Amino acid sequence: MTSQKKLWLETSRRLTRLSGVCAGVLLSTSALADNINLSYAFFAPSQTFPAVQMEHWAKELNERTDGQVNVNTFPGGTLLTAANMFDGVLNGVADIGLSATSYEPGRFPLLNLAGNLTGIDVNSQTASQAVYELIKEFPAETLGLEEFKVITAFTSEPGYLHTQESVTSLEDLEGQEIRVPGDSTAVVQALGGVPVGLTQSETGEALQAGIVNGYVGSRETLMDLQYARNVSYITDYPLTNVVFVAVMNQQRWDALPENVQQEIDALGAEMASYAGKYLDEHIQESLTWAAENHDLEQLSLSEEEAERWSTLLEPINEQRLEEVAAQGLPAFELRDRFIELIEQNQ
Repeated sequence: MTSQKKLWLETSRRLTRLSGVCAGVLLSTSALADNINLSYAFFAPSQTFPAVQMEHWAKELNERTDGQVNVNTFPGGTLLTAANMFDGVLNGVADIGLSATSYEPGRFPLLNLAGNLTGIDVNSQTASQAVYELIKEFPAETLGLEEFKVITAFTSEPGYLHTQESVTSLEDLEGQEIRVPGDSTAVVQALGGVPVGLTQSETGEALQAGIVNGYVGSRETLMDLQYARNVSYITDYPLTNVVFVAVMNQQRWDALPENVQQEIDALGAEMASYAGKYLDEHIQESLTWAAENHDLEQLSLSEEEAERWSTLLEPINEQRLEEVAAQGLPAFELRDRFIELIEQNQ
């Protein structure tokens, strides 16, 4: 065998071994890409509508990626709570976190306006679509979202006053102790009630023990959290809303394959609509159940009385807008665009 032929054979063997190594690396990379596990945390129980949305999103993503992505969900504060959700995502405790902007209003002053303005009579599906559009249209840094990848966003319906005694006037509400989310403190106070700050987990016991006379919240809680056992009336006047945002750790997002990113992006608007539609339908089910099983009554304000409430609450809306605008943020522009989107989608 000539030296030239020996050299050729040895080179061929080396190339074959190198090809095998490269193939092994590619196979390993492919296997990893085909087995992506994401953790998704939420603070409230699994039966609440945001958690139902979370489970639906996880199932849809798994199916649309042909099993490439598995999402492990952690509702009920089992991984992160409302107090540390966004920081927990930034620090990599969870890949994705879902929380309400009202729990950290200082972090999301502009976006939270879509929830803390009163008197906007809108269902959840329409408001959810509008909020998701706002997030797409306004610069992330103005919304407090520049460190995150937004997966989806949606809202509850407006909060309504749920009470043990009938409330159809300001005089009826005077002095009553009412559990409120943070954004409703000034609202209930302006109407003559006594706001009491409690978490959802504390509210049921507080109602049962008579510590509070009622609460402000979305009406699906009557059935989902069994609050209908301890309240008898709902006053039909829209108060503040709750904006929910699902965010992903930006580094985790950047590391995902392009096909997975595309599927997640495609799910964003769909899940906003899904969450809102599910809640609107579920609220009707909840109201029917509460009326049939606990004799709950829905009360309407007279036109004159509704005007009295609006007159008291409008200055709070203006003050909130001015406070956010004073931070150099487009508060009035966001409010106007939010109303415009609601009108377009109704």
